Amino acid sequence: MDNSFTLNGLDFSPEVNLARYLQEIRKFPILTQEDEYNFAIEYKQSKDPKLAYKLVTSHLRLVVKVVSKYKGYGLPLSEMISEGNIGLLYAVDKFEPDKGFRFSTYALWWIKASIQKYILNSWSLVKIGTTAAQKKLFFNLRKIKNKLNLMDDRELSQQILGNIARSLDVSVQEVTDMNMRLKSHDGSLNAVIDASSDSGTEWMDFIADNKPNQEDVLAYSETMNYRRKLFNQALGCLNSREKDILFKRRLSEKAVTLDDLSKTYNISKERVRQIELNSIKKIRKGVMALQ
Repeated sequence: MDNSFTLNGLDFSPEVNLARYLQEIRKFPILTQEDEYNFAIEYKQSKDPKLAYKLVTSHLRLVVKVVSKYKGYGLPLSEMISEGNIGLLYAVDKFEPDKGFRFSTYALWWIKASIQKYILNSWSLVKIGTTAAQKKLFFNLRKIKNKLNLMDDRELSQQILGNIARSLDVSVQEVTDMNMRLKSHDGSLNAVIDASSDSGTEWMDFIADNKPNQEDVLAYSETMNYRRKLFNQALGCLNSREKDILFKRRLSEKAVTLDDLSKTYNISKERVRQIELNSIKKIRKGVMALQ
């Protein structure tokens, strides 16, 4: 979904000019509860983009207000506003006015969800966490530390760690780990080690590659093809019943039981087992003879 907006014939995507964008969105009227309800009902029935336009533009300021609460994460405001606008568009499309909620109340959830997803994806090259508790920890730890005037890089005491862990329903270790993550972003393995050098050497270059090289892969492939060829040739020494029992007992994804095969061929289970073992011996003997 495109996160840019063209309003009154002008491009008001935040990336173009944030100051101008903030100035222009103040010109759009805030809808009354009655107008908001009527527009939402009509849009649900007709999907008329003009009605969606009225609902969206009247709540662009709400997106900016939400974004202002996430300024401490060091990410571009324009990008967070764009992500919040995407959430606003989803909210318009999914809003159920008959349930009695104001659109702004419903849209607030979608706006926050879009912004938080962007922050989580942007903050770390490695996912911070997917559980509700971990996300709550990420977005509330900074707020709690701010209230306690602990916004520097000092280590948190065990008492403070315990209080935070209990209030957010996570372990002390999770709080400790998240606090370390918030102090600094993860480094990229593609970062150049020495920017002053022309070598362009990255940290990734020093990671050992444990995968087999091309020669090893080719040699393994040729060996397997050769063995497969010998095996297929050796199968010629088995009769149809021996082949069937061998494949069903040893080469099928789910082995057939001795009992089922004994019923199929009207022989004892012990006889089926003997045929199976003798078939293997014949295959081995045939392969040895072909080598």
